[in-house]
Amino acid sequence: QAQRVESGGGVGQPGGSRTRSCAASGCMFNVATMSWYRQAPGKERELVASVNSVGNRKNYADSVRGRFIISRDNAKKTVALQMNNVEDADTAVYYCHARIGTATSWGQGTQVSVSS
Repeated sequence: QAQRVESGGGVGQPGGSRTRSCAASGCMFNVATMSWYRQAPGKERELVASVNSVGNRKNYADSVRGRFIISRDNAKKTVALQMNNVEDADTAVYYCHARIGTATSWGQGTQVSVSS
């Protein structure tokens, strides 16, 4: 069964760092693939990063590879997105996403704004 998830947001300056954190409820978190998506104004929602259930396989969008780090803590049932060296292009609504098989669940999304 898919997990219900929540997301956190914030504001940052170009070149700075922020960490998004998502807490999931339910007992199936440990078998879920967790991801972060984002949607900028006028653009389609895109996958930013994902991590498998045990945390040893991670994928990143080309636009964030080398700057963002996804991690998970199965004991605390949380997944985090560390955003380093942020750019104006990182401004978007960020969504936490959980997937178990074909079942999925989205967080409500929160705005992340990068501005000088």
